[in-house]
Amino acid sequence: MPVNVALTFLIGGIIGWMIVKCLKPNLKLEGLIIASCSSGNLGNLPIVIIPAICFQKGGPFGDQDACHSAALSYSSFSMALGGVFIWTYTYQVMRSRSMKFKALEAAEVLKVPSMDREAHPQTRLLEDADKQNVTVQVPPPNCNEDSENQNVVDQSSASVSEPFCHRVIGTVGQIVEELKAPPTIATFFGFLFGGVSWLRNLIIGENAPFAVIQNSIQLVGEGTIPCITILLGGNLTQGLRSSSVRLSSVMSIIVSKYIVIPTIGLFIVKAAANLKLLPPYPLFQYVLVMQYAMPPAMNISTMAQLFDVGQEECSVILFWTYGAAAIALTVWSTVLMWMLS
Repeated sequence: MPVNVALTFLIGGIIGWMIVKCLKPNLKLEGLIIASCSSGNLGNLPIVIIPAICFQKGGPFGDQDACHSAALSYSSFSMALGGVFIWTYTYQVMRSRSMKFKALEAAEVLKVPSMDREAHPQTRLLEDADKQNVTVQVPPPNCNEDSENQNVVDQSSASVSEPFCHRVIGTVGQIVEELKAPPTIATFFGFLFGGVSWLRNLIIGENAPFAVIQNSIQLVGEGTIPCITILLGGNLTQGLRSSSVRLSSVMSIIVSKYIVIPTIGLFIVKAAANLKLLPPYPLFQYVLVMQYAMPPAMNISTMAQLFDVGQEECSVILFWTYGAAAIALTVWSTVLMWMLS
């Protein structure tokens, strides 16, 4: 599954990059398009959909209780892996494009006064009339924005001149900082307590001395899915407003996310099964293919708000992709259950 999740991000990132090169959208949309194609919702949606599929009558997944337990384990593992990739790869994609957009925006802001001054005819008349006694009033600059934009420009110019070894060290240090994100730390401790038996016995089980920790975490976790769904609905309301997202960009994301990428994933999983690289359990193959068909990750909206770039555009993309996901996930789930039965 880690290899499969990495392939979903790799294939989606390549297709998103191809869409950007073909359509040439606005710079602030480039990161959104690549992130939407590469980063799937591997958390709350699989936890809702995959365990529920076990209770379908006539399903190919065997005993319902055993299927539900395995499905919950697969979904939780998928959520943990998705969180690591999203807060490293997707975060870096959104961050780099946002910095480029802010640097370009800062450069355009600096050019606006000179352009307006040269274009206005009265300005030229005043200059010819009295070139010596013209007083220009400059509005006070915003120190925070100027310093931030200057830092962006300095970073972009410094990255060209500094040696390769320094850039490698800087990249590694940046990845380490990104790995300190709360979802990544939670995933690490989850793997630690789940993989080490004596740590697991401390909090999991009826006779565990610290079972109250497990009960508290489970109580909070059961309310997470409804809260995330409510937040998703709140973010999608901005998608009804006007924005600069073209119809071709939205349709390209939908086609790639629900047709191209899942089809490639289906061939990959089938090839791995024929090569005996996968266990013969149909549910596991079902989960692997469905990971390619998931809509864009909700954390993309969080990153857009974090970097203050393309928030309304992100809402438009999520609005239409999640609207199409209701049909796409149903079709793919039906097709996979028919193929695996």
